[in-house]
Amino acid sequence: MKCLRCDGEMKFIGSEKLQLGKTGWILGDLPNLLSGALGVGIYCCDKCGKYEFFRTESECDEEEENSMPQKSCPKCGKTYDMDYYRCPFCKYEY
Repeated sequence: MKCLRCDGEMKFIGSEKLQLGKTGWILGDLPNLLSGALGVGIYCCDKCGKYEFFRTESECDEEEENSMPQKSCPKCGKTYDMDYYRCPFCKYEY
């Protein structure tokens, strides 16, 4: 993989889970713990030291499995979630 900054070679450092959410003043770490984590692959450029984070394949697969089924609008042809009663783009109502 090539670095976007200097075109040097990117080296795989490892995989980590980044915690999502933030610590609250009233509930402390509870919102942080409930929001989950995002798995990322970490790459570093040997030439300029730039780090890049990429979502791991397993996270992409999980997201696709848990995503809402899609449908296409008969009027504008754009794809959107099936739970809308009308197209969010052209406002075509079913």
